[in-house]
This record gives sequence, structure tokens and C-alpha cells, in this order.
Amino acid sequence: MKKVVAFKILLVLALTVASTSCKKSSSSKNSSRATGWNINDRDGGFQYNTDFKEQETSPGLVFVEGGTFTKGRVQDDVMHDWNNSPNQQHVQSFYMDETEVTNAMYMEYLDWIKRVYPPSDENFRAIYHGALPDTLVWRNRLGFNEVMTDNYLRHPGYGEYPVVGVSWIQAVEFANWRSDRVNEYNLEKAGYIKRGAKITDVDSEQTFSTDTYINAPTLTYGGNEEIINGDGRSKRNSRTDADGNETGIYATRETGIISPKYRLPTETEWEYAALGLSEIRSYNLYRGRKKYPWDGQYTRSGKRKIRGDQMANFKQGKGDYGGIAGWSDDGADITNQVKSYDPNDFGLYDMAGNVAEWVADVYRPIIDDEFNDFNYYRGNVYTKNALNEDGTVKIVTSDDIVYDTLSNGKVIARNLPGEILQVPVDENETYLRSNFDKSNEINFRDGDRRSSRNYESFNDDEGIDGQEASTTRQMYNSPKHSITRDSLGNIVREYDKGNNRTSLINDEVRVYKGGSWKDREYWLDPAQRRYFPQDMATDYIGFRCAMSRVGSKSKGKQKKKN
Repeated sequence: MKKVVAFKILLVLALTVASTSCKKSSSSKNSSRATGWNINDRDGGFQYNTDFKEQETSPGLVFVEGGTFTKGRVQDDVMHDWNNSPNQQHVQSFYMDETEVTNAMYMEYLDWIKRVYPPSDENFRAIYHGALPDTLVWRNRLGFNEVMTDNYLRHPGYGEYPVVGVSWIQAVEFANWRSDRVNEYNLEKAGYIKRGAKITDVDSEQTFSTDTYINAPTLTYGGNEEIINGDGRSKRNSRTDADGNETGIYATRETGIISPKYRLPTETEWEYAALGLSEIRSYNLYRGRKKYPWDGQYTRSGKRKIRGDQMANFKQGKGDYGGIAGWSDDGADITNQVKSYDPNDFGLYDMAGNVAEWVADVYRPIIDDEFNDFNYYRGNVYTKNALNEDGTVKIVTSDDIVYDTLSNGKVIARNLPGEILQVPVDENETYLRSNFDKSNEINFRDGDRRSSRNYESFNDDEGIDGQEASTTRQMYNSPKHSITRDSLGNIVREYDKGNNRTSLINDEVRVYKGGSWKDREYWLDPAQRRYFPQDMATDYIGFRCAMSRVGSKSKGKQKKKN
């Protein structure tokens, strides 16, 4: 009996100690180490998510832990391109789409645009048409491919195949749209937005934009308070301070609910993710080199059960896009359904074969690793929010949509209603800075005369009597075609027929990576890099999205190994 009583006493003491330690831990977590003040106090003051663990993996993505690797071609450069010399780079952890963006995923995007900005309305027709993939990329003067022209994008038989006919510009717009839809859903789940509003209440005058919600939440959905503060708002999100003012009505970055944006991966991120070097890691060293996203020097599997099977779909030889029927066949003559082949060590599918993929970078033949070897990327154009005279952010309306006419004559919308108008950064942001000095940094240290240490600009853009300067002074002397409109609004195309052009490289060509169904084995090496105009599309280039990682480098707690 005495033993039972003693046990009960010990149990009560243990529970008391545990409760006290939990309270102390909880109070210390919500107490500022800077001031000692309470955080998340019901009377107001500083509000912050002290329970945040780590970034939640957004739809479609897998985690890629960052690290160091040798970027560039580590095999023999038999083509002598000299545009991918090996250099050591470090990549921060990030997320990447498990597969390429599929036709079904892109069709969801088109469906949303069609519902919100109906092409039957003359004001919005160019928005929908500007987002449509170019299905004519399948045509060939001496080939019969009309079945793909008519069916590849929309037929459910191709639903899980990678989308093609999408330009770099269209891929970026898809990523922006995807960011807004995912954050809109996250806020709905958390109770900040009216449930179901994303489908039932959205139209061209009231849409959701992540940037608008962060900077001016009351202007989201065209200022419709029923959606922003309606029946979907959870009462646990809001508090009343000592003065009776309601706080916490809108989610902020401090809540951790709003995720970073989807975007195109940088070239360095894509190459690092494609290699999947962790499978040949030995402690803190890599064992040898990798030629493909899988281990080994061959495109066929050496595993006993599937020995001889191709690890990707690609052009195996002249007139051979898939091998002999039923034998040595890669399972596809054009693209293939995503996840048809084994993933690499990061869990990413089709990082070789299927379709090549757009990445974010502007193409230059040389990677300037001497200046930067951390998160390397060429293509930065810095902008800021446009402001009204009263200091509020300027929201784009249906009357403010700006359209661009591309080099091929296609018209696209540069911005959409509900978004914040963006303008280039100016001296207010660049004055006395050492890390950037202007809005457009695409041409920084790219080898032209202006990049020279001793270069001085005297009438750089003008020649004698105000004429255009000699084209030989430019590093990248590419053709300059022009698209104009006559008085009736008809497109007038003027081709540059000059014979003094020396390059196809300019600030509008983007890198694409990886081999495709149309490429030979040589291009399956993740280090290979090619370029294509950002406003044009093909039947062999698709894309996948990426997202930056915030917080720790690794997921969860990892113990150090040797």
C-alpha cells in the first residue's frame, strides 16, 4: 500500500515538473530576448509566429538540399563550344517540380484565364491568346504531324505529357499565376479569405495577387471586404488590443503562411538538381564524375531486372527516335508521359530526355565565376512597387493593362488587373551601394567594352552627327528585327537584312538545359547549355518550376557525419 502511495506522489511531482517546464518553455519562446517584452500578447504589440518549424513543401515540389558542385562540362568537350568550362559553385537549398509542367497543369492555367478574363471580351482577348501554347510547332514541311498539332495540348491522352510550344515568357507568367493560386489557397485554408471565393467570386475586377495582399491587403479582390474579411476568416487569427482595435485580420510574412513564389530555376540550380550527385558521395567528397542524371557511363540500365532498358527517351540515331518496336525501345517516339523513367537521387523525373527545359538565365558564353560563386545567375532586373501621389501602391486596373508585341508579332499582357504596377529601381535604392548600381544588371561583366575596368563612355550610343554608333563596338551584334503597326493597326514586320551581324546573342535569348526526345545522347549531359529566343517556342522545350528555400539548409535535424 505504501508503495502505491509513494508511486502516486512521484507521478504527481513528475507531472508538476513537466507542466512547469512546459510553461517556462512556452513563456520564454514568447518573450523577446531583445527587450524582455511579451511577443503575441493579447493586448497588442509585436506579433510573430514563434511556433514555425520549417517551410511546408508546396504542391508539385520536392526538396533539393543545396551544396557545392562542379558546374560545367567535366567530360571531353568534343564540340569545342567552350561555353561550359568547369567551375566550382555553391547552391542554396531549394525546391523543384518533381516533373516537367504537364499539359493538364497548363490547361488548368488556361481555364482560369478564360474564366476570369473571357476572350470574348475585346479588352481581354489578347490575355488568353497570349497565354496559349503555339501548337503549330509540331508542323514539319516534309513530315505528317497534324495529329500532334490538333491533339497534343488538349487531348486527355496527352494530359500527363510535358507541355511544349511555350516560350520562356509564357513559362514565367505561368509560374507567377501558380504562385498566386497556391497562396490564395493557403490563406483560404488558414481562414483569412472567404472559403470558395477563388472560384465563385473571382472576376476581372476582383482577383488575388500575393504582392497586393502583402502590401495592401484591403485592395485585394478589388477591395471586396466580404471576400477579404468574410465568413472564411478564423476568429483565432484576430485579436483586440487595449484600445479596442482589431489586429491580426490579415496574414503577413511574419505568419509563415505566405510561401515564396514559384519561378523558373536558375541554370546553376537546374544543373545541380539534374546531376543528383549525392548518390556518388562519400562523406564530404564526390566519388568521380557524373555524365548523366543517373550513375554510370551509359544510357541503358545495368540492373538485372531491366538490363538494357533505356533510362530516358532521346533520338538514338538517324531516323531512330525510340528503337525497334518491343525491343531496345525507350517507350516513346516523341515526348513521354512524366514519371515513365526512374527519378534521380533527388527524386526528380526526366532531367534528361523527354523535353529540354527553360531556365531563368540570359545566355552568355562565359560563366563569370571569378566575381560570384554563390547562387550564380545572370538576368537580374530589379523593380519596385509604383506609388500613387498619396503614397499608396498603384494597383493595375482593366484600363491600365500594358501589352507587348513580341518579335514574332504575338501580343502578350505585361501585367494583369489586381497586380501592383512595377517600375525600375532608381537612385533611391542604388545610391552609394557596392552590390548593384542600376535596375538592369543583365550585362554586368559579360565581356563587352563597358565591362572593362578602364572603359569610359563618351556618346556611347551615338556616332557622327547623331547617327547610330558603329555596330562593331558592340559585344553581341545580333540582328534587330522590328515590329510596328500602321495607322490601321495592322502589324508591319521589318526583317534586319544587314550583312554585318556577327552573333545571335542578345539580352532576349535564354538558356535551356537537358536533352529532349529530339536530341542525340550527347545533349543528355546536364552540363550542356544552349540558347533560344525568349519569345519563341519549339516542340522540344518545356519547363518546370522551382521555389527558394527559407530557413535551414536541411530538412529536419541532421547529425554531422565524420
